Amino acid sequence: MATQIREERRFETARSDLQRRLLRVGALGLMHALLISVSLFMILPFIWMLSTSFKPQTEIFARPPILVSSNMSLEGYRYIYEYKQTGGVLNVVKNTVIISTSYTLLALFFCALGGYGFAKYRFPGRKFLFSFLLATMIVPQAVTMVPTYAMMVKFGWVNTFLPLIVPGVANAFGIFFMRQYISTLSTELLDAGRIDGCTEFGLFWRIVLPIVLPGLTSLGLIFFMSSWNNYLLPVIYLKTPTLHTLPLMMLQMTGPMGFSLYREQMGVAVISTIPLLIIFLVFQRRFVEGITSGALKG
Repeated sequence: MATQIREERRFETARSDLQRRLLRVGALGLMHALLISVSLFMILPFIWMLSTSFKPQTEIFARPPILVSSNMSLEGYRYIYEYKQTGGVLNVVKNTVIISTSYTLLALFFCALGGYGFAKYRFPGRKFLFSFLLATMIVPQAVTMVPTYAMMVKFGWVNTFLPLIVPGVANAFGIFFMRQYISTLSTELLDAGRIDGCTEFGLFWRIVLPIVLPGLTSLGLIFFMSSWNNYLLPVIYLKTPTLHTLPLMMLQMTGPMGFSLYREQMGVAVISTIPLLIIFLVFQRRFVEGITSGALKG
């Protein structure tokens, strides 16, 4: 009798374990199916963009939609490669790389320097200045657009890359981000550097920057992508077509209703997307690490 009871209990336990496993597998399967569906929905515009860049103009708005055309060609890419107004798409890519890289490097340096000053130095008015700096983040860009343009005209910077690089290199968001990141660094470490004879700038350059590299990577990706995709400022300041960036080249492909070069636009969009995708995939781990570490440290 006791043996039979033990067997029944063992059977009930095994059945309960099996039910829990089935529920767990079912829940995981449902979650993965949902995530895959959402991922496909989000990636669909990119697939359509890539497909459209190879289609003839007549098939772009065909009904039913044609995802893979039997008349695919590289004519759209040949057109933007040889586009004379901007000197070809390679010249436009070069302009965009110069602007985005210069802005990112300068912004990282000055934002890290400002964040270091607010985090590790005590001086009169520090809290007020930091609060004022944060308050500037709520000012719309449209409010400062006209005064900034007037300044750029006086400086003689219109129709150059400088207005797209210099004005934003010490921005409030970047300084705040780096201040939160640097504030948790050990002050004793900096004091030890001072005892060893390191200068104040040497502390920043040799000790602080290597430690906050994950945060710099995250902030650098944010700065680079915002500059790479910037449309408004290039429209305002870049008058010569050979100085245009990728967003402006896409604008040049726009015409009256029914006359826009949609295939060529999508070709420029593909060329604009690929570098960002590669950069994010290469620095993905550092990007996530920098964002999460900054959140925890802040």
